Amino acid sequence: MEIIYECCAGLDVHQNNVVACVLDGPLTSTRPKKHLKKFDTTTKGLLGLHEWLTEFNCEIVAMESTGIYWKPIWHILQGSFDLVLANPYKIKNIPGQKTDKKDASWIAKLLRIDLIPKSFVPEEPIQDLRELTRLRKMWIESRNREKNRAHKILQTAGIKITSYMTDIFGMSGRNLLNLLISEEEITEEKVEKAVYTSLKFKVPELLEGLTGFFRSHHRFLLKQVLDVIDMYNDKIKELEIKIAECLEPYREYVDNLVTIPGISEDSAAVIISEFGINMNQFSSAEKLASWVGLCPGNNESAGKRRSTRISKGNSYAKKILCQCAYSACRSNHLRFKNYYQRISQNRGGKRATIAVAHLITRIIYYMISRNEVYHE
Repeated sequence: MEIIYECCAGLDVHQNNVVACVLDGPLTSTRPKKHLKKFDTTTKGLLGLHEWLTEFNCEIVAMESTGIYWKPIWHILQGSFDLVLANPYKIKNIPGQKTDKKDASWIAKLLRIDLIPKSFVPEEPIQDLRELTRLRKMWIESRNREKNRAHKILQTAGIKITSYMTDIFGMSGRNLLNLLISEEEITEEKVEKAVYTSLKFKVPELLEGLTGFFRSHHRFLLKQVLDVIDMYNDKIKELEIKIAECLEPYREYVDNLVTIPGISEDSAAVIISEFGINMNQFSSAEKLASWVGLCPGNNESAGKRRSTRISKGNSYAKKILCQCAYSACRSNHLRFKNYYQRISQNRGGKRATIAVAHLITRIIYYMISRNEVYHE
């Protein structure tokens, strides 16, 4: 194979140390000089790695995306070397040859002949935004788990207010839950003061739903869960303020994205945080869809092509795009609605949703590339 780099390095990254292998030799040589050294992953150790690589005039450095351990190394080396982040599944060594030194050497060998596909690493502001949106997603999921726990406590105690109201965590619902944990006698007058709008016509039913065997044990559990839910509500509000600040430089792109049916401002924030705004990282709209994981893999043998599952891709981007596709299909915009119905007739609803998400991804690629709004 053709040798591309005279001097390159491969890094085998771990939590406490990193093993570096430098291959140095002319392009005509098939036996370059190999230099191996281990460094600690403290800041001092990584600065030593930087100095060691500089001594060899290293052109390019590759490393595996091992958890989050690659990030401090990337931060130290960025700007001084051309960096390549590799997917570990795409650069596996030969079975039985697994040591830290051999792994570093293997990465360097693949890099020297340019056989390592580059993983997408956005610029630092986009990385910061990505961490915020992912944390918000985690807080929302945690809050939902606590809400389910509250439902479980109420059902265990025979409290059936969920049969008469859709959201027990709205203003009326929280007032009723506060009545439950207050240790006061619950009367029809108190229930009527606690609820709003059409629920005032359901006061007798709500009073009946609040009658159960709600003991002090249930009261304690429910108060604990409600306190945790309030804590998550506060944290999510703080995060949303910070996300809005980080989105300001990309406000024009967000405003463009929300013109696509099914995409809200929160969804647009996640899309910007996962894709960035530099579409040159992806050579085409199809490559972006493949990176997200909305394209089937190739399975061809003896001239026969077989259908395969979609690839894993970026789970955060895939999930939000499928949610946007689901909303778009149920909107009044005929393009997505008709596209969904046409595919779902033969392939089913799930595959049709993936197809619509794929279409939206391609639209997003061109909109961000051209910085323009959506046109039907």
